[in-house]
Amino acid sequence: MGSNHPAGAAASATPTIALSTGYLSGAVGGVDDPTVTVNIAQSGADASRLTVAASASSRTAVAQPVDVTVSGTGASRTVSVAARGRGYTDLTLKVTGVGGTSATTTLHYAASGAVQNAVDARYFTGSSDASAAVDVGDGYVVVADDESNVLRLYDRSRSGAPVRTWDFSAQLGVSKEVDIEGAARVGDLIYWTGSLGNNKDGEYKAPRNTVFTTSVSATGSATQLSYAHSYKKLRDQLVAWDEANGDRYGFAAGTADGEAPKQIDGFNVEGLEFAPGSTSTAYIGFRAPLVPPKDGGKALIVPVTNFDKVLSSGSAPVFGTAIELDLGGLSVRDLRKNSADQYLILAGSWAADDNSDPYALYEWDGVAGHAPVKRADLPTSDPGGWESVVAVPDLSVPGQRVQLITDSGSADLYGDGTEAKDLTHAEWKKSRAAWFTVS
Repeated sequence: MGSNHPAGAAASATPTIALSTGYLSGAVGGVDDPTVTVNIAQSGADASRLTVAASASSRTAVAQPVDVTVSGTGASRTVSVAARGRGYTDLTLKVTGVGGTSATTTLHYAASGAVQNAVDARYFTGSSDASAAVDVGDGYVVVADDESNVLRLYDRSRSGAPVRTWDFSAQLGVSKEVDIEGAARVGDLIYWTGSLGNNKDGEYKAPRNTVFTTSVSATGSATQLSYAHSYKKLRDQLVAWDEANGDRYGFAAGTADGEAPKQIDGFNVEGLEFAPGSTSTAYIGFRAPLVPPKDGGKALIVPVTNFDKVLSSGSAPVFGTAIELDLGGLSVRDLRKNSADQYLILAGSWAADDNSDPYALYEWDGVAGHAPVKRADLPTSDPGGWESVVAVPDLSVPGQRVQLITDSGSADLYGDGTEAKDLTHAEWKKSRAAWFTVS
C-alpha cells in the first residue's frame, strides 16, 4: 500500500526540542553574546531535515523573532539573540519536522543595557560579583566571587558560562563566604585573600579572616586547581601590629563591633600582589582606611615579608614598613604586576556606593617612596564597579591594552529593580570584562 509521507518518517511522529538551558542573557549592542544549544529529533527522520526558528516573543521591545538566529544543520543547533532593548522576554522556539508536525519550547531571555565601547566588552555569566582574577595562560582567567567560595575558569575572549568551577569551602572549613577580594600568583601557587573586614552590618564573620592558596596545573582551558594551605589569623595580627606601632592606621577601631568595613576609616583589604623580584614579600592593599582618613588621604599597602611561610607552614606574619601612595584620594581596589615588575593599581573609592564614584588606573614600579602615575580614568556610567585587573601588559610599549572586570552584584542589570546578586537564575547573573588602552 502506498504512502504520501517521505521515506523514513512515521506519519504520526512529532519532533522533540530541548534546550541546554532554559535561560539566556545578552546585552543591547553585545558582541559575542552567550548562546544556547537546542537539541532536536524526530523518530525516523534525519535531523538535518528539521527546521528551527523563533515563532513568538512575549516582549518584542526586548527581542523579536527576527532577532533570533539559529545556526547549524544537525541534531544540535546554536541559538543566539540580538537584543533590541533592556529587560526580559520569553522567546518561543519551534521545530518543524518532516511531514509538517511541530513542537515548541520556551527560552527565558534577559538583556542588559548598552555600554560604552561594547565591542570591547564580554560578559562572564554564572556570577555577578567578580572580585579577583588571575590569568592562567592561553587566554583564560580564574575569577573569584566575593559572595561565594567558588572559583570560575573563563575564556577571556568570549562571553558565556565558566569552563570549569571549584568550590573549596569544605577544605577551608567554612560554610559562609570568605569574601575573596584579592589574588596573586607565584609560580604554580595562587594566593587568595578574604577582605579581612567585618560584614556590611559591622559584624565579625570568621570566614572573612581567611587567606588560602591553590595549586595550579596545566594552562588555559585545561587548567586545574587544588587546595593547598590556609591561614586564619592575618586580621588579628595586622591589628596587633598597628597597635604596637602607635595605632597609626586605626585598625583596632576599624575592626570593632558595629564598624562597617567600607568607611574612610574602616578596615577592608582588596589588593594582593608580591613585591618586585620577590616570592616571599606580599603587598596587602587596603580599600579602607585612607591615610589620614579624610578626603584626599593616601592609599595604604602593608608588606608581609614572609607571606610564603605564613601560608605554607603557618608562621606568624612579619610586617614591613607600610607604604602610603597618592592615588588622588582613591584607594586600592586591585593590585597586579607583570614579570617585569610593572604594576597597575586599580584605584577606586573606599565607599560602598562604588558604581558611580571615580575609578582610575595607576602605573607603579612597586618601590616604596616612588610615586604612582595615573594612566587612565575609567568610565563609571555603566553598571558595575571596576574590581579586577586580569594581567598587566608591557607598559613600556605604547598602546597596550588591559582587561578589567566589574563586580556587578549591586547593579540593576535588567531594569526591574533587582540587584544582580539576587537574580534567581545563574545564567542571568554576569560580570562585565572590558579592554582598555593604557595610554
